[in-house]
Amino acid sequence: MEGIVVALPALIFGLTLLVWSADRFVNGSAATARHFGVPPLLIGMVIVGFGTSAPEMLVSALAALENSPGIAIGNAYGSNIANIGLILGISALINPIMFHSNILRKELPILTIVTGLSILLLTDLQISLIDGIILLLFFLGLVLWTLQQGIRQKADTMGMEMERELNSEKKTLGRALLWLVIGLILLIISSRILVWGAVQIATALGVSDIVIGLTVVALGTSLPELASSIISVKKREYDIALGNILGSNLFNTLAVVGIAGVIHPFEIPAEALFRDTAVMTGLTISLFIIGFGFRGRPGRINRVEGLMLLAVYIAYTIYLVCPVLKT
Repeated sequence: MEGIVVALPALIFGLTLLVWSADRFVNGSAATARHFGVPPLLIGMVIVGFGTSAPEMLVSALAALENSPGIAIGNAYGSNIANIGLILGISALINPIMFHSNILRKELPILTIVTGLSILLLTDLQISLIDGIILLLFFLGLVLWTLQQGIRQKADTMGMEMERELNSEKKTLGRALLWLVIGLILLIISSRILVWGAVQIATALGVSDIVIGLTVVALGTSLPELASSIISVKKREYDIALGNILGSNLFNTLAVVGIAGVIHPFEIPAEALFRDTAVMTGLTISLFIIGFGFRGRPGRINRVEGLMLLAVYIAYTIYLVCPVLKT
């Protein structure tokens, strides 16, 4: 218990600093890109969509370096589960979410396919160097496709929403660069503190680090997406909220796991394949069915569907935490 007395405050401090610095990093990056003439749609898809996963990337990379593969994989997949179940669930309860953007509708089947690819690579219960390279190559292809879509699509609703958001929070180039650098430095520091605290708590409680990664760490690194999505939904900027989640899940599945695998190939416990990826896949397929829209009808997540997504996340978290509480 002595280790927890020190590790728990470190974990809380690391999470708090991580959320604050991630927000500054993404805002600074978006404002800097705007000053250099990057189209608003590209800013929304690449910088905001992928940038909100910077905490997951740094935490999983550091966990891999420190030989804590459970935290690395649990953080990535746990964040995907939290993004759909918790964040979209809560957001839809606030306001039913409409899929207006054509690009986001294209990303839904891509996310479903990418999720299937990740499961295929995990069937041997390890993320090898080759697996990591494959995931990163797919991520590179996704980035190139995203850039092409962002340049070609001039009138997408997500770009319009992003332009309004950027115009409402204008920053000078110097200030934007300052927040970008400060945010990045503090992201690295907070990620290191967070990983250390999580490993110490897992050791002290005698639980697997993957459970800590799937719950506390994944929830903490998903808080930037939660805050951003709730604010966007309240403003009825649904495509920004959805873009955050879809971009984040694609980044987590491909880049976060891929980088961790390249840094330090690792084995994964069988339950990660049969329990955690099953939940992630089920939520991803559900989002595709709900959000894609069939027979010409636009996709929509209503309050009942949002409540169902949230219920799945709560039930899954209780299932993970109950054995820990009994000890």
